[in-house]
Amino acid sequence: MASETSSLSRSKLHATGREAAHARATATPRGVKEPLQWLSLPLLLFISVPLVAIFLHTPLADLFKDLNQTQVSQAIGLSLVTSLATMLVTLIAGTPVAYRLAQRNFRLYRLVDTLIDLPMVLPPSVAGVALLIAFGRKGLLGAALAALGINLPFTILAVIMAQTFIASSYYVKAAAIGFGAIDPELRQAAGLDGATRWQIFRFVTLPLSWTALLSGSVMTWARALGEFGATIIFAGNFPGRTQTMPLAIYIGFEIDLNVALTLAIILICFSFVTLIIVKGFLHHRLDSQIEISSKSML
Repeated sequence: MASETSSLSRSKLHATGREAAHARATATPRGVKEPLQWLSLPLLLFISVPLVAIFLHTPLADLFKDLNQTQVSQAIGLSLVTSLATMLVTLIAGTPVAYRLAQRNFRLYRLVDTLIDLPMVLPPSVAGVALLIAFGRKGLLGAALAALGINLPFTILAVIMAQTFIASSYYVKAAAIGFGAIDPELRQAAGLDGATRWQIFRFVTLPLSWTALLSGSVMTWARALGEFGATIIFAGNFPGRTQTMPLAIYIGFEIDLNVALTLAIILICFSFVTLIIVKGFLHHRLDSQIEISSKSML
């Protein structure tokens, strides 16, 4: 009993020593910390001041008044519907791509990986032109679609397609990182126990990577919610049909500035609250995993 207690004490001391060593290694020297704090202020203020200015410029009474306008409510509803549809489409179509990218063992890996990254660096206006040339009436597939009675440009489907083209990369990259972080031996062990590929994916891969999938889904939704360039070119800007919040903000600057400010505040709040909730949830999850790992070490 004494030997077990002594062994446990030594383990706790080693764990404490490792934590202390890590804290010393990552700590910022006091002489460097204060200058870094001051040097970080310009960028933080540059990001914060414009956002705060929007809220200060819009009285609360005007905000509630503008929310009752038909144009505003239609833009909010359309943005929520299309961005959620984009997230659902991306989850269904993007998960197989992410799972394949995580394996890195196929010949065209670099080409596929670059293709997924491309919409993230392309100007959105280029994406809109590309979609129009591909699916427009006189586009590459336009005649074939017209023969089937399908007209995509300037419809709500065009809004979803534009958002998916721009935003899906965020989910695919995050999901690929999550899938790639799983120890292959866990999947191999499940296979040796008789599990099928679908069972391995459902009961091993998904539970271990769901935080990455959640993070990627939220980033895709937030990016789709703010999409502008590709949407206005491929879907147009028709109130009640294709006019999302960013498009209504664009028109608002020419017609009614208060409407633009109201929608801008709504977009800021949506994005900020969503990111805070997800980051807090993922941080709590990470803390739980660290606590479990510490207990297992002891």
